Amino acid sequence: MSTAPSSPPQPAAQQSFLTKRAIMAGSVVLWIALSSSVIIFNKYILDRRLLNWPFPISLTMIHMAFCSSLAFLLVNVFRVVPPLPGGLKPETYFTCVVPIGALYALSLWFSNSAYIYLSVSFIQMLKALMPVAVYLLGVAFRRDAFRTATFSNMLLISVGVAVSAWSEANFNATGVLLQLAAVAFEATRLVLIQILLTSKGISLNPITSLYYISPVCLLFLSVPWFLVEFPRLVPAMAAGAHPSILVFGANCVCAFALNLAVFLLIGKTSALTMNVAGIIKDWLLIAFSWSVIADKITTFNLLGYLLAFAGVCWYNHVKMQEMSAKEAAKKQAQQTDEETGLLEPSKEAQK
Repeated sequence: MSTAPSSPPQPAAQQSFLTKRAIMAGSVVLWIALSSSVIIFNKYILDRRLLNWPFPISLTMIHMAFCSSLAFLLVNVFRVVPPLPGGLKPETYFTCVVPIGALYALSLWFSNSAYIYLSVSFIQMLKALMPVAVYLLGVAFRRDAFRTATFSNMLLISVGVAVSAWSEANFNATGVLLQLAAVAFEATRLVLIQILLTSKGISLNPITSLYYISPVCLLFLSVPWFLVEFPRLVPAMAAGAHPSILVFGANCVCAFALNLAVFLLIGKTSALTMNVAGIIKDWLLIAFSWSVIADKITTFNLLGYLLAFAGVCWYNHVKMQEMSAKEAAKKQAQQTDEETGLLEPSKEAQK
């Protein structure tokens, strides 16, 4: 008696592909949620109209001290994850980890400072320049090739951001300069992380990344903190500007989780994917800033950002096509090698 053939089991390769896609999607959603939460939290703490605690370096140092301490406990006490076997070589530490930590410190310092002067919505519009900075640095570091079409697209994004800045109701030059500097430092950091993970052959999970990088970031921030904020912080604290333990504790937890999500997103996907996720996050924050915080958004603000948004989407589309083409070429090369390997025994048998 014949039986109906059973359905073939799902190939392991397909299961692995679906698992990777699920992890990538989860990483993106987690990063968007945590990044949005930290931005809103930091705006609430630093804005003079809200909690009115305008000390961005101090806030960033609190985050880094919390992240360093928690990462140390997870690695050395609770043994959740082991440190790198043999640790990092001094040469690798000073040439890779220290520059990334310094750039991270500068990026956080300037971006947090911008919340004192600019609205959340306008800051997100300025962040649309991130792909421009990443591309130009990629060309400078020879990680990307210069193309006239891509450069023209970068000009389109820049024009869109310029239109948004020109029509900003509460424009502040200091805040704009701070945010542009933060974009430049963050783009450099993203490119160097890719170089660290790929070229150097070092694999850092989210916890070990914080374990090695957060202390460097804290050390670099201590210098401008002592020179810039400490003279203002002491009299402010004496006058009663004491931070709430509950507010700052919750903020630190969100910041720690965001740092894990950032390194998880970069490790599981790429800096390009982070840029795409950033577009979605920016639109959500713009809507939140307008509807909840009641920040004023003009028509030309949105038109300029739509122009920049179109350029960013096209750039990411082109990059995705290039990545797909490279993957297809790699698979074709592997298939050719396998076919060549199968033919070799036949040739030997004929001799």
